[in-house]
Amino acid sequence: MANKTLLVAQREFVENVRTKTFWIGILIVPLLIGASIGATALLQKLKETQRYTVLDLGGGDLLARAEREFRSGDARALFALTAKMQNAPELASLRERVGATGEGAEPTGEQMVAVYEWMQKQDPEVLGRLADLQTSKRYAFVHTDELRVDAADVDGRIQQLNQRVSKGELFAYFVFGADPEASTADFRYVSNNLTDGDLRSAYENALTRIVQKERIAKAGIPPKIAEHIQQRVEFAKKQVDASGAIADVKSENVIDKWAPVGFVYFLWMAIFSIANLLLTNTIEEKGNRTIEVLLSSVSPGQLMKGKIWGIAATGLTIVGTWVAFGLLAAWLAPQLMGGGSGMLSALFTALRNTGYLLAFVFYFLAGYLLYAAVLVAIGSVCNTLKEAQNLMQPVMMLLMVPLLSMVFVAQEPNGLVAKAMSFFPLFTPFTMMNRAGGPPATWEYVATSALLLGTIWVTMKAAGKVFRVGVLMTGNPPKLREIFGWLREK
Repeated sequence: MANKTLLVAQREFVENVRTKTFWIGILIVPLLIGASIGATALLQKLKETQRYTVLDLGGGDLLARAEREFRSGDARALFALTAKMQNAPELASLRERVGATGEGAEPTGEQMVAVYEWMQKQDPEVLGRLADLQTSKRYAFVHTDELRVDAADVDGRIQQLNQRVSKGELFAYFVFGADPEASTADFRYVSNNLTDGDLRSAYENALTRIVQKERIAKAGIPPKIAEHIQQRVEFAKKQVDASGAIADVKSENVIDKWAPVGFVYFLWMAIFSIANLLLTNTIEEKGNRTIEVLLSSVSPGQLMKGKIWGIAATGLTIVGTWVAFGLLAAWLAPQLMGGGSGMLSALFTALRNTGYLLAFVFYFLAGYLLYAAVLVAIGSVCNTLKEAQNLMQPVMMLLMVPLLSMVFVAQEPNGLVAKAMSFFPLFTPFTMMNRAGGPPATWEYVATSALLLGTIWVTMKAAGKVFRVGVLMTGNPPKLREIFGWLREK
């Protein structure tokens, strides 16, 4: 009996893996993920430079100071380069202006002004080759004189600027009010792009720092006292490590706790797509009467188990390939990224977590067997995919619950809701995978796994009874009352 089940499983596995479309389907997922990450980075580089101008109604030097503050990040990056690249001829004139500096030195106010003035005289392409100057790369200031905004009155100048925005010659323009020390109610930001507010936010932050300094100075408050008053209350992020001591919280620690959310998404996608493959395969073979031929050599129980295990082997091949690609990416990422400790590097570090990978494989297999038993029973009583879709709706609604709650569970991995969902077998694979960053207590792993395996056994037995009768039925699908009647039979 076992040999016949194995033969059916072997047939199902070979039928799937020998086709080119199967391997293309496997490769397309990691390729799409890699392409999406690469495309995101590429699209950011291809983003057009946003041209803007400023109409300063105050008539002072606020515009000049705002531009210096806005581009202070770029100025600091160039200042740091004068110490790191002491032999670079492109920076010779800048080093003369700022003087000799050591690595890690903080620039003075005068040095920042000198760097900014030097930047204004340089070719943007030269600056781009020297350093990754994000502000200069993304935003280009254009003076109103260059735009020939020369109307005598304010309304006329605003009208001319509106025309530039309408024609696409300007991405946006700012209006500085007459007296920022008194009020900023008459400050304006005008743009037809309503989705990209990065320029407005960045300029607001720069201008806020300037206006606050002016108001503090006008009020006669000493700078140190003002700084003390404005100091934010910030809590240093700490955690309790395995030894019970307090340790720093690093970015990779945070990402490691969120990593199970990504695993849950892939787990959901893998279980649903592979179990659905079993459903469509069963309906197709029932429709073309292949099942009748197979049943002449094996029993319905052997056929069902063979199909489930054959598709399981197919699924493990897919999941194994994904895991291999994930490990390859985790190994290559630090080398390609220069060993950086950015978010992507930390994310790929989480992929190397053996516990997550083992849990993913276990919960995939357990979740697949549970849902495969349900779907193979549905497939056995249906003659077309349209009929199966009606019976699939309750299953799909249940499948959506762990997907919609995965962020909530990741935030409270050991909360009451997460624990309750863990003991509901249909949700157990997803919820326990989601809670892996918690992590749950050992007894919860044992108890939920035992309950899940017991539910799989019961579901398999029930699916076998439905499959035995339904697989040979033709015509209209049976009513639910009939199906429940089959389950009561011994």
